[in-house]
Amino acid sequence: MKTTFDSLYDQYHNDLFQYVFYLVKNREATEDIVQDVYIKVLKSYDSFRGDSSEKTWLFSIARHTALDYFRKQHRQQNRLAHFFNKDQEIGKLKDQDPLPEEIAEMNDEMKMIYRLLDRCTLDQRNVLILRYIQSLTIHETAQVLEWSESKVKTTQHRAIKKLQQLVAEE
Repeated sequence: MKTTFDSLYDQYHNDLFQYVFYLVKNREATEDIVQDVYIKVLKSYDSFRGDSSEKTWLFSIARHTALDYFRKQHRQQNRLAHFFNKDQEIGKLKDQDPLPEEIAEMNDEMKMIYRLLDRCTLDQRNVLILRYIQSLTIHETAQVLEWSESKVKTTQHRAIKKLQQLVAEE
């Protein structure tokens, strides 16, 4: 008989992995973050109240874990910047690894959209990924992001306008 965890894993793992991957764009970091998410789920499932769906709850944990990852990266970059010369460009320290094989399989239009997502704010990226890649409803997206539905709608509208502008510039 399957455990609740196995059921969650089987049902949502691919979507969860894809969501985190679109945020961090690094396969190894995605694997680490997803593993952390599952550890948090195992530790806190007993406290899950059911106010939202399990998927929404899982994505919310993933979002917070990804934000923790970004904060940690930012602190490490600041330490490295301080260690080197303050005038030296931080941009040279960014990971320039080629995109994973999944990106190569996408068609040209999707590659362009994926690339342009980087030029959107983190909030805009979150909304676009959750709404259009993960197909969450506005209500579910609001629950994951812990926002009002009107904020999701506004951010979605601005993100789409930004993407349209960026596509026109390409």
